[in-house]
Amino acid sequence: MASLISTPFKRMRRMRTSANMRDLVREHEFKLADLIHPIFIEETLTEAVPITTMPGIDRIPESMLADEVTELYRLGVRYVMPFGISHTKDEIGSDTWNDQGLLARMVTTIKTACPDMMVIPDICFCEYTTHGHCGVYHDDQVLNDETLALLVKQSVTAARAGADMLAPSAMMDGQVQAIRQGLDAAGYEHVAILAHAVKFASAFYGPFRVAVDCELHGDRKAYQMDCANGRQALQEALLDEEEGADILMVKPGTPYLDVVANLRQQTHLPLAVYQVGGEYASIKFAALAGALDEKRVVYETLTGFKRAGADLIVSYYTKQVAQWLAADKNS
Repeated sequence: MASLISTPFKRMRRMRTSANMRDLVREHEFKLADLIHPIFIEETLTEAVPITTMPGIDRIPESMLADEVTELYRLGVRYVMPFGISHTKDEIGSDTWNDQGLLARMVTTIKTACPDMMVIPDICFCEYTTHGHCGVYHDDQVLNDETLALLVKQSVTAARAGADMLAPSAMMDGQVQAIRQGLDAAGYEHVAILAHAVKFASAFYGPFRVAVDCELHGDRKAYQMDCANGRQALQEALLDEEEGADILMVKPGTPYLDVVANLRQQTHLPLAVYQVGGEYASIKFAALAGALDEKRVVYETLTGFKRAGADLIVSYYTKQVAQWLAADKNS
């Protein structure tokens, strides 16, 4: 039926008439090279242990780490973020600056098994302290400056073990500057810093805390960001840029796409987002219940991160995405 409208109007549907047309005008898409895969490694384990809050993700023993990264590399994954589940915890996380400690061993094992795999260890203390906080804990508070000195020791140890990039996540004021200066002074000026520049005090971390066996005393609201504050998030990130960060990250991802988009307008640095455990679990449990198409939803969320302005994505779905992409290529 002929239109009764006489004035010209734009037919946007012309750009959606076929798959080829949609591909031609697509503005954003993700690729495997955008994704970083977190790995949980627990010392003393003899076999992989499923993480109940994150179906499909395991804690793996150190003895399996080399095989796991080799499999990831075969699938095309080139970036991993190891998290250690320590059995040698103390009040200050001293195992993290021990050259024979779990952090150093994880990095060394990965680089020995796959020299071309980029290793980006988490730099923090929550997995290595008895109180579960991200630094020196005294009188119910985390001491900022005392923690900085220990973060530098941990960072230099990780760099000495072979880390390519460090991901400091403690949310201490001045941590990027302290780490940058410490690395440079120790001769590791080539080691990059992926700063957890904007890390919100989020309920979405619940599955992660189960994954790393973190028994937190109290909460982290005094040093992680209030989820209500967007302008403060930009201040945090831009301070990290001034201090020498090479990449800025927003964590979690999905609830804070506005922060990613606003930060994209304020910096020329690469931006990362972390699709955290609660985001992963929300999709995975819904998929297991038959409530949604898992693959399509995962691809949609990853594309959404890119559309908001992210260049890199840390996601527990990285390995599964690599498997899906390989299957699509071979089908």
